[in-house]
Amino acid sequence: MTYPKKSLGQHFLMHRQTAERIVLAAEVTLESTVLEIGPGTGILTRALLKVAKKVIAVEADTELLPKLQEEFCNEIEEGKLVLIGSDIRIFDPKSIQGSYLLVANIPYYITGEIIRQFLGTGHKPSSLTLLVQKEVAVRIARSTKESLLSLSVKAYGTPHYRFTVPKGAFFPAPSVDSAVLSITGVKTQAFASNAEEARFFTILHAGFAHKRKRLAKNLEAIASASAIANIFAEIGLFPNVRAEDVSLSAWQLLAQKLSL
Repeated sequence: MTYPKKSLGQHFLMHRQTAERIVLAAEVTLESTVLEIGPGTGILTRALLKVAKKVIAVEADTELLPKLQEEFCNEIEEGKLVLIGSDIRIFDPKSIQGSYLLVANIPYYITGEIIRQFLGTGHKPSSLTLLVQKEVAVRIARSTKESLLSLSVKAYGTPHYRFTVPKGAFFPAPSVDSAVLSITGVKTQAFASNAEEARFFTILHAGFAHKRKRLAKNLEAIASASAIANIFAEIGLFPNVRAEDVSLSAWQLLAQKLSL
């Protein structure tokens, strides 16, 4: 029996049918190269290998590697599975040749970090399909209110809430339900330059710095009140609007027009 480590935030997926549904949601094909984060006991790895051309599985828990190597010895020998013992946060996506899909059951506490890492890298996946906390998936893909995370995702691709996964599908069961979140249509060049990208996120972070304040007031940390008022009038934003009620397109216009 393999026991999850609380220190790593491990909750092993136990339902084979859920793993197969994740593969379908990720739209894995016979030509796909898949980067899997945290294969754990290998249940999702097995489902991916049934369809994908190649799977690169990165596992931070080195104690799980011997069992995975034993279970998938044939696939490793054939070159269909590459098993890497490493923290995904130090993994370089540039080591993957050609396009790839990201599929993962990741610890809740690093969800935002992983999303930012792979949407911000120079060699982005063509899509991300992640098993995350249900509340996070709702906030990114379904909420009528925007957040720093939802806008950070939408700047690069389109989020989709695929399906809910009950807590009983995991061992040990987490305290809340999970959901499968996909981010499709990931743009390889979402911004014209690194400077434009940095500018957009500087303004976005400033706008969400104090959630209870009006957006205009928050932006006074980086621009004058008069300049902000003029730009709001020009692009059709109400003076009292809050950051969570501003669309991605309006944020992009703000980034273009505000002088930092």
